[in-house]
Amino acid sequence: MRKSQPIKLVLEDGTEFHGKSFGAGRSASGEVVFNTAMVGYTESLTDPSYKGQILTLTYPLIGNYGVPGPEEENGLHKFYESFALHITGLIVSDYTEEYSHWNAKKSLGDWLKEYNVPGIYGIDTRELTKILREKGTMLGKIIYMEQDVPLYNPGEENLVAQVSIKEKKVFGSGKYNVTLIDCGVKYNIIRSLIKRDATVTLVPWDYDFTNDDYDGLFISNGPGDPKFCTATIDNLKKAYQKDKPITGICLGNQLMALAADADTYKLKYGHRSHNQPAIQVGTDKAFVTSQNHGYATDNDTLTSDWEPLFINLNDNTNEGVKHTSKPFFSSQFHPEASSGPTDTEFLFDMFMENVKNYKA
Repeated sequence: MRKSQPIKLVLEDGTEFHGKSFGAGRSASGEVVFNTAMVGYTESLTDPSYKGQILTLTYPLIGNYGVPGPEEENGLHKFYESFALHITGLIVSDYTEEYSHWNAKKSLGDWLKEYNVPGIYGIDTRELTKILREKGTMLGKIIYMEQDVPLYNPGEENLVAQVSIKEKKVFGSGKYNVTLIDCGVKYNIIRSLIKRDATVTLVPWDYDFTNDDYDGLFISNGPGDPKFCTATIDNLKKAYQKDKPITGICLGNQLMALAADADTYKLKYGHRSHNQPAIQVGTDKAFVTSQNHGYATDNDTLTSDWEPLFINLNDNTNEGVKHTSKPFFSSQFHPEASSGPTDTEFLFDMFMENVKNYKA
């Protein structure tokens, strides 16, 4: 570890935090966000939804269970959520190189070096989180050995185009054909569909699927502002004219709302944790959910054919939508939740039940 090398975090308002370096020895800039999960840094760092962001982990001790190897299953990394690290930088309070876990193959610091991602530890992440809670998500930069870099705002770019695949791929060999739009998909979405007897055709974010023969349509999670995905929105509008089942997760929820002529907006600091409570509208059922998003659907802009499906109990923001008559629904949270609570995994069963009914 580079314990002696000078490194600091500088926020766009000028606030500085000085710490110690681990990971890649370089400077980096992006949007500073925080995640309150106790575990799951392996999954978080490979989640494409963090593209362009400097991630702060609020749990004090990080690195103690290391990083698993790149074993594959069904053509996917078994323990990762994508093929690579997507964060711009990592901020932790206390980091350890001494890891212990049955499937660990390397330290977190060595993993960051492989993907040229800088890390900083030894700073007060509680104070940093308080600032982000009060002022909202901020731009920032990790400056290594006084090698300054300009501030970078990932919100001004189409991040989905950067993380989506370029050509279609097929996973599994199930009875039901599901087209999955890759806006930055987490692998556990694919695993969850394969487990339910689906053949999953993964297609690029801007692929025109409207004339393809599929039994169900699924829109994945992804990073950034959903309004950049105009091609996806236009294709969804066409898909709404049919009765084939459709569902979406996270960014997919926002894209379904935009295709239904509703609006989205940027949240103050987003929802990124494993313990967000969401209630199913019209019931007294509340669920513990895993979330990672910076934008939300505006409930007040939903047309008469659509209605909220879930609501966040912390701030009353939208957590899903559904069509009033067609088999279309979505969730803002992650029912596949790896790692995280599995309270809402039944949404995959609901989608596949719609698929089976349509195929019948």
